Amino acid sequence: IACAVYLLVCLGLYKLTFWLSGSGSGLDAHHSDDNSNAGSGEGEELNLSPDGNRSSGGLKQALQSGLRLRSVRLPKTAYMERVLLITAHPDDECMFFGPLIYSLTQRQGCQVYILCLSNGNFEHKAKVRRQELWRSCSKLGIPESNIVLMNATNLPDDPYVDWRPDAVASLILHTIESLDIQAIFTFDRDGVSSHPNHCAVYYAAASLCLANLLPKDCKFYTLDSINLVRKYLSILDLLCTCFMSTHWCILNWKEAAIVRSAMKEHHSQMRWFRWLYIYFSRYMFINSMRQINLSDVELEMQIHDN
Repeated sequence: IACAVYLLVCLGLYKLTFWLSGSGSGLDAHHSDDNSNAGSGEGEELNLSPDGNRSSGGLKQALQSGLRLRSVRLPKTAYMERVLLITAHPDDECMFFGPLIYSLTQRQGCQVYILCLSNGNFEHKAKVRRQELWRSCSKLGIPESNIVLMNATNLPDDPYVDWRPDAVASLILHTIESLDIQAIFTFDRDGVSSHPNHCAVYYAAASLCLANLLPKDCKFYTLDSINLVRKYLSILDLLCTCFMSTHWCILNWKEAAIVRSAMKEHHSQMRWFRWLYIYFSRYMFINSMRQINLSDVELEMQIHDN
């Protein structure tokens, strides 16, 4: 009975979220001057109804303020006009960051860049995976000119090889400075799947923050790693996300289908368990992020040392 009640509550909240947010059609209207000047500055909110009218605005605003339900809750567009997503392998962008990328590419004036630190040559398929990455990013709305794919011999796609944080950090810093990036998104210290290459990306970015080398106007965000149960709850993780996270992106079924189609472009990686992943994983529907500051990094570095 408890499971059935939880299921009904989550499905109801999922439906309510897109009614309040105006679903995907409200994303473009979301960039109007009226919306960009509203709010306290912490995050942008989608307040328009699907037809762009405010006929039910009073009820929606009351529910929004009481329940905090929005399909997209991210920092204001003015603070994220040039965003860099830092991944370890081709396919990370859609396997883990799909909802975030889709939401950002729907924003007017937001340029999304991808820095992929390895060419995916673990099975000697680097050339194939490069083309798959290009096609996947095209499906997600990222132009080819915005993709930076590294081919460094000291950063192989190999879970048994430790990436040197200083080598990764120098590549990240160079990309941030050359592209004039305002916000970076990457893995947190658990790397979602605990892959050593994922974790190395976080520690490299964190070392830049710790050394105060990131540009002052560049914000640092990480994707939340969650436990195995939540990871495969799909949209049923909505309740936990909305009440435990600061920033999030939630896709409806049609929007998630775009992320699934991008994942399917990685033909060389589509084993049987990946098919289960793209339909049941929470990361194909929901991304939740948090902003990292210096005190967070210092605490996590102490935990890592211990």
